Amino acid sequence: MEINWFLPTGGADGRYLGTTIGGRVADFDYLEQVALAVDTLGFHGALLPTGRHCDDAWLISARLAAVTKRMKFIVAFRPGLIAPALAARQAATFDRLSNGRLVVNIVTGGSDADTAADGLILGHDERYEVTDEFLTIYRQLLGGGEEFSFEGKHLRVVRGRNIFPPLQKPYPPIYFGGSSDAGHRTAAKHADVYLTWGEPPHQVAEQIATVRRYADEAGRPIRFGIRLHIIVRETTNEAWEAANNLIKYVDDKTIQASQAQFSSSQAVGQHRMQALHNGRRDRLEVSPNLWAGVGLVRGGAGTALVGDADTLVARMLEYAELGVESFIFSGYPHLEEAYRTAELLFPKLPKEFFQAQTEPVNGSSGGLGLEFGPKQLTWPVAVRNGHDLATAKATVTVQ
Repeated sequence: MEINWFLPTGGADGRYLGTTIGGRVADFDYLEQVALAVDTLGFHGALLPTGRHCDDAWLISARLAAVTKRMKFIVAFRPGLIAPALAARQAATFDRLSNGRLVVNIVTGGSDADTAADGLILGHDERYEVTDEFLTIYRQLLGGGEEFSFEGKHLRVVRGRNIFPPLQKPYPPIYFGGSSDAGHRTAAKHADVYLTWGEPPHQVAEQIATVRRYADEAGRPIRFGIRLHIIVRETTNEAWEAANNLIKYVDDKTIQASQAQFSSSQAVGQHRMQALHNGRRDRLEVSPNLWAGVGLVRGGAGTALVGDADTLVARMLEYAELGVESFIFSGYPHLEEAYRTAELLFPKLPKEFFQAQTEPVNGSSGGLGLEFGPKQLTWPVAVRNGHDLATAKATVTVQ
């Protein structure tokens, strides 16, 4: 199992949603702080968002790869905005330069305004047709090694070949999200990990069952992941107080404007997120400890696990029993919440959550380099000696 974090490349971060109060600039120096936290605290890696409101994820990741040692970078390609052969070269180069620390996230849907602004003006199903052709070419070029020609409805390649292979074999893992039938079928055909947003367990189970059935029909193995926020505190009451505090400055006008914008999207997953709360403040706990308050004003992943560490571990294990092996968390602000999550949640997790984070993936030589005893997790912490700060090691027993 994998525990991942999130890098806020949209230029801002803070402890409140829907306002500039208490905000901070998320410039490169700040992103480096978050990445170093991810790298040293025991997270598997971090997801970088994509879209016109974000800095370019590939350039940010390349720079951060030079100052980190262990974390993986989950970076997106948007089919239709980049040629598959160019994407294959880019992924292979990054994978070698980072010593096998790339995970590719395929983003097909999202905001219609964003895709149109980037020059991709296609209908929902057409975008998935492009994605299917893109991944057919991309996977063949990275995994085949021989010249490859392809002619589809949208894309064409004549004697394409990737000369410099990636470090991970046959290629860096492919994450893929999509809640429509077209999304499910495309994920089953091409993805290593199908990624769903944080819906209640019974809805996640339905999506997993559908994708698994399609993958079985295609004769392919597939794993599953989930993307959501996390608000963990020492007590459940403190966690719910923090959740309510996160939206204390969100007014009804802001909610209405945000929901209207989200409703205009063709993305089925976005509509499923909205349906959990329908813009209402009085129905935000949509499942035990699953809170939809983030989705009042944030598109995409709109739910958070809220509670004390023991409770949240129990909720995570419920998802794990459904087949979820990869968790991608985030919290506001991302620097402090990365530390809080590692300090409060990690000691409570079964050791199996960390085994995958110290083992190679797809033939890479990666690994977090954490020190493990039979049931212990060790990471560096700062301690004060008089007026000076020094580095020590904190060791906890993993239950």
